[in-house]
Amino acid sequence: MTTKILIVQILTLCSIILPKANSLVFKYPAVFNFGDSNSDTGELSAGLGFTLDPVYGRTHFKASSGRFCDGRLIVDFLMDAMKLPFLNAYLDSIGLPSFQKGCNFAAAGSTIHQATPTSVCPFSFDIQVNQFLHFKARVVELLAKGKRLDKYIPAVDYFSKGLYTFDIGQNDLAGAFYSKTIDQVLASIPKILEEFETGLRRLYDEGARNFWIHNTGPLGCLAQNVAKFGTDLSMLDELGCVSGHNQAAKLFNLQLHALCKKLQGDYTDSNITYVDIYTIKYSLIANYSRYGFEQPIMACCGVGGAPLNYNSGISCGQTKVINGTSVTAKACSDSTEYVNWDGIHYTEAANHFLFKYASPFFYHGFLFSPFFFFLKGCILSHQFISYLQSKVFDKNKK
Repeated sequence: MTTKILIVQILTLCSIILPKANSLVFKYPAVFNFGDSNSDTGELSAGLGFTLDPVYGRTHFKASSGRFCDGRLIVDFLMDAMKLPFLNAYLDSIGLPSFQKGCNFAAAGSTIHQATPTSVCPFSFDIQVNQFLHFKARVVELLAKGKRLDKYIPAVDYFSKGLYTFDIGQNDLAGAFYSKTIDQVLASIPKILEEFETGLRRLYDEGARNFWIHNTGPLGCLAQNVAKFGTDLSMLDELGCVSGHNQAAKLFNLQLHALCKKLQGDYTDSNITYVDIYTIKYSLIANYSRYGFEQPIMACCGVGGAPLNYNSGISCGQTKVINGTSVTAKACSDSTEYVNWDGIHYTEAANHFLFKYASPFFYHGFLFSPFFFFLKGCILSHQFISYLQSKVFDKNKK
């Protein structure tokens, strides 16, 4: 009875926030993902031809998986939740990969802005969209010749029925701070989102109708940015995060939210879900001990020890000679105690928490297996998250 009452309370709250929302079954035949290292499942390593140290992937895969994490990412938990296999990277051609249930175009280091010769990653958002268009065209071409490959590639109608997921923009902001003032970074946001809008509209024109869009997280709470830009304590907030970086992230998210509302109005036959991942991540960092974590900002895998255990010159798993001494950036013994994995990316434990928090209808008694319901154009807002935190998550810690 208590669970039923709680479900009614939450659904009532959503109906107040979004009076015109419609219920939809969250079950899709395929997922097409776009983004950066937050959801890269091997694209950059395959595209540039390198292998991450085996410590990346040790928690779940027991070997390097091309993910910038000790284990699974949010997108992996999403696929698990929908009873679908993990997404293969578009450029990973080894091992007979199957793309029947979707494809992952996300690449670590990617930006929304077009890549330049000096970019960390050449696969910016426009390139990822181009890759998708090529992928779709080849699928349609191959299926027209017969069904010999249908267990490896998606059916044509999967492109209209599938879910399109996005988590990108973090590198546009974080990278800009190395050469621009905060005012210049803030002024660049509209142009960044114009390019994002162009890509989304191209995908819509190709049949995409179901969009799941993460906003960007609290960049100022990453050990990498605290180490570089937080030496002046006056630049930090009460949690020890760089205020300017988080200010930029919040403005980016405000304008991204407005863009999502605009697109939902333009495309009434689409389902555009804006996920406030910033609030979820910041809540985790602010209340880390409540959820069973011990370190909110310090990296699990790094060098230097407390308070950050991060050195930009030595990546996780690397060994270098510093002042005549060989130093290795080693992983902590228990990554489940840490929110941050390597100073830039989250641990599998944190990703699992974030997915549960971003998918409240799936966990904690809302699941009607194997389906769960979400609201058309639903915004997982700060008020909604606070409600869930007080009613659900405090009773279901990590």
